[in-house]
Amino acid sequence: MEVSTIALIIIGVMLVLYATEAMPIAVTSISACIALAVFGVLPFTAAFSGFGNDIVYLIVGMVIVGNALFETGVASFIGKKIISVVGTSERIFMLALVPVTTSISMFLSNTAAASIMLPIAGSAISASGGKLKKKNTFMMLGILAVTGGGLTLVGSTPQLIAQGFLSEGGHETMSFFELSRTGLPIILLLVIYYQTIGFVMQKKFFNFEDVEDAPLPVADAVQEEPKSPVKMAISLAILAFCIGGFLAEIWSPGIVAMTGAVACIATGCITQKRVFAKMDWTTVVVMGASFGISAGIQTSGAGALVAQTVIGFLGDNVTPWLLWTALVILSTILTNFMSSTATAALLVPIAGMLAIELGFDVKHSVMAIAIAANVGYATPVSTPPVTMTLVAGYRFKDYVILGGTFNVLAIILLILLYPIVF
Repeated sequence: MEVSTIALIIIGVMLVLYATEAMPIAVTSISACIALAVFGVLPFTAAFSGFGNDIVYLIVGMVIVGNALFETGVASFIGKKIISVVGTSERIFMLALVPVTTSISMFLSNTAAASIMLPIAGSAISASGGKLKKKNTFMMLGILAVTGGGLTLVGSTPQLIAQGFLSEGGHETMSFFELSRTGLPIILLLVIYYQTIGFVMQKKFFNFEDVEDAPLPVADAVQEEPKSPVKMAISLAILAFCIGGFLAEIWSPGIVAMTGAVACIATGCITQKRVFAKMDWTTVVVMGASFGISAGIQTSGAGALVAQTVIGFLGDNVTPWLLWTALVILSTILTNFMSSTATAALLVPIAGMLAIELGFDVKHSVMAIAIAANVGYATPVSTPPVTMTLVAGYRFKDYVILGGTFNVLAIILLILLYPIVF
């Protein structure tokens, strides 16, 4: 049996287990990595190499920094200020998150934006007296961070890969804000969705108790009162250091985040015991395993097989709009199961070669991949910001129902935008 076929079978079984929740999502993710190694799709070290990925350490580090903001009282202070301004209406609260999250994800990265905004939103939710819910807010916030990262050349990796291909091939390159021509309409669609049908669907399908922050152990309870102004200032300074580090790009994001995390523990902003107690291990495991799964799809040829099959359906009478449609759909589907970086690395050269062969605009075809790689919302393994929202207690089917519905709407919008934008 071909290695690509084995990889597709493993992914298919994984999806069934995700959908049926026969096993916890983290166990399913680890099992998929084990299967990829056992059946020879990847070496064992490659199957689990994702746990050493910089993005995993970015998430771990920023979760610790975020929890330190809770422990010192900074997050609570910010949360109460937000509540005092926007009130406790969930619709208004969600609207208030849009400009801030979008602005951060445009210029830092979508993962960094989610790392910063999730604890801030969580603190506001805690201060609302139960009127705001994580389950009704966090998924939207993760999707918003992903989409916002697709507005500029630096918000996420796929557009950098696309830009590199265009530059090296001597083709016309993208301007810094050119992706906003399709990204901003998706942001607007997201706002409309979560103010209308998405909001109603959440109330209907999210039939589980909202996740509350873990209480302090008795031994640590003394830390709750009083709050130390010095530690509040220190934790804020550490957050500022992380943001500055992300912008300066002197170190990798993972190193910046872990440096901030170590500083939080060393200065007593959060204890080691609390770090381990409050860490969202499901997110860490799923994120780490997702890189191994992505590598299995890519290196086995399974991703290329899917791409070739889809392209083969186009036939001989291909128009630029039809090619755009096929590339958008293909990129979005693969992004929901591979990392957006791997999807772009796989599909950008294919899109470019197809455009050259057909005599179409190379930049537009490559942009289709970069844009659609930032609209994967239908699974919790699609992108790091969406994975991070697992902390709110979502099940796999919740992403399929809420994120998947919006994913379809976003694809339709991108298809309709082509003749208008280009």
